[in-house]
Amino acid sequence: MQRPSWENDNGASLQEFIGYRTDAGGADRDRAAVAAAESWLNTVDHGQYAASWQAAAAYFRQAVTPDQWVQSLQTVRQPLGERVSRQVQSATYQTALPGAPDGEYVVIQFMTVFTHKQQTIETVTPMKDADGAWRVSGYYLR
Repeated sequence: MQRPSWENDNGASLQEFIGYRTDAGGADRDRAAVAAAESWLNTVDHGQYAASWQAAAAYFRQAVTPDQWVQSLQTVRQPLGERVSRQVQSATYQTALPGAPDGEYVVIQFMTVFTHKQQTIETVTPMKDADGAWRVSGYYLR
């Protein structure tokens, strides 16, 4: 399966993801980021792809058009079918990610089962937006 890729003009991917690190002091931050990711994923799960673009971080919306986003999800996510289960596997706080501006990010990996695909890893990266809210800035399926 191909992963959707969102690239800037230099060809650098919107998000590259980094492994798990425990940050006990950031438990509230991580919970808020996970809650934002789960809410956003619920929108995607219900096929509301344009709404998921609108609910994403400003950085994400600047990198990909609504039409590109909807087409990507129709090609990559929709064929997987309905979500059967989803569990957080890791949540890693980062302040710098390759190809993205410095900021506050939580890279979250979910183990997800869909009706047409078992054991999918969804990586969702919420970032703290300018207004202080956590919003998704990257989504990757493997």
